[in-house]
Amino acid sequence: MLPPSPADTVVDHEPHIYSRTRRLILLFLFCLAQFLDSFNNSALFSAIPALEVSMGMTESQSTWIISGFQLTFASFLLISGRISDVYNPKTAFVGGVSGLAVISLCAGFVNDTIPLIVLRALTGIASSMTIPSALTLLVNVFPDPLEQARAIGLFGGCGCVANVLGLMIGAMFVEWTSYHFVFWFVTIVATPAALACVFVIPPEISKTKGNLEPAAAKWKSLDLLGITILTAALILFIFAVTSGSTDGWASVMVLVPLIISIVMVIGFFCWETIIPVDTAAIPPRTWFYHNFSVLFGVALFPFLWWSTVFSIFTTLWQNVFEWSAISSAVHMLPIGVAAFAISFTGPLSRMFSPKWIILTGLSLCMVATVLLALGGGKPEEYWPYIFPAFFVGSAGAMLTYTHTNIAIFQAAPSSMAGTVGAIFNGALQFGSAIGLAGVSSIETSVEATHGGSHEYSGRAATFWFLFAIMSIEFISVSIFYDRSTDHKPQPKHGDPGTPARRSTDSDEKINDTIIEKADLADLPV
Repeated sequence: MLPPSPADTVVDHEPHIYSRTRRLILLFLFCLAQFLDSFNNSALFSAIPALEVSMGMTESQSTWIISGFQLTFASFLLISGRISDVYNPKTAFVGGVSGLAVISLCAGFVNDTIPLIVLRALTGIASSMTIPSALTLLVNVFPDPLEQARAIGLFGGCGCVANVLGLMIGAMFVEWTSYHFVFWFVTIVATPAALACVFVIPPEISKTKGNLEPAAAKWKSLDLLGITILTAALILFIFAVTSGSTDGWASVMVLVPLIISIVMVIGFFCWETIIPVDTAAIPPRTWFYHNFSVLFGVALFPFLWWSTVFSIFTTLWQNVFEWSAISSAVHMLPIGVAAFAISFTGPLSRMFSPKWIILTGLSLCMVATVLLALGGGKPEEYWPYIFPAFFVGSAGAMLTYTHTNIAIFQAAPSSMAGTVGAIFNGALQFGSAIGLAGVSSIETSVEATHGGSHEYSGRAATFWFLFAIMSIEFISVSIFYDRSTDHKPQPKHGDPGTPARRSTDSDEKINDTIIEKADLADLPV
């Protein structure tokens, strides 16, 4: 028999144990990076009105201040995840945080629209380097399943809290100083964080299966062709769905990139079935690990719920009710409070099946969404409808997010943590981008025949649309989630028997090679 692979030894079998203080410091740094990534997006919601006036932006240009970040962030997650798995996650993490600091510093000095959009796109690339690498490091710092569940919950909770605090901090900067400080705040926080990471993150937890391979093997393991195809496809796809809500879905600028992106995605998955499984960016068997596909589907929802609520009510309150940016942000506080409180529920995943927890979260979101569809178009409807809906809905979305995140990491080998983190966070962003495009189209079409943007009819229609999506998610989890693997150890790297399906041709070739080597090793000399 062959000896255990280095990947198994480093990643799966002999985790390093650090002092509680050091683990908490590391968790704080990882959560801070997550906070900055979410802040980078949410704070701009408060700053966009000031940016439009200062730079003379059109509506479509101001849309790309947000969308430019989301496009590159989502598109470069996979290559970031592969770099974290194959090379050094510490280097990727420190590089990403440092990039955030430098790019945000430059963005604060820019006073022209196009350079700012370019810098926002570069910020998305830097942010994409931090998330998969942070998750790779996090699962190695907290190898115990209970501690890991708690850490992943807090990691996600910081992102949700940043969404609300970003609105408030951005509003305070715009109101009392200038929008430039929205960007410089990131630099002020990210610079010391990057320096601290250089010294605090120990080199031992940076070891992955790729660290022990020669440089040529690492280069091949990146699957550059596959990643390039998928990254280009995702950029075109997100560009198309983002442009669809402003340029019209029948526009050539929407249809052409949309069709090309779909063809490229099909080409990517065909390519992944041809190359050896150990060098594939997303091995085909990944989708057949127990519950992986259904959890990916669930991950499309949480950010969509939060993004829809933020976009609808910040616009309604500031443009229709004429509330200040700070007042609007304060009225969003229940979302952050509920999300942060629920982020501590990670250990529940070791007591109950994630299936029931996720279904509970979806149920809460459905109740909240019905409340938002029934009332909210008048200032006096905030307390009877909006306030309870924000609490209940955000708690449900956070419950769904947290336990989907925990469950998807338990479904795949820990040596794939960077790639799994990229897939999960990519699903969050894609769900938000695609859903917001649909929500915007529905709202616009309904408002055109029901009183315009000052009426609540279009916004109510979007919440009924969300309710329909959640109903589909609820039914899918109820039917397809398999509880037979709950609370069992994670699958090991390179174990072809783990996925809940028959292996592909590339898997079989690897298995045949291993068997041949094992047989040769047993022959007498």
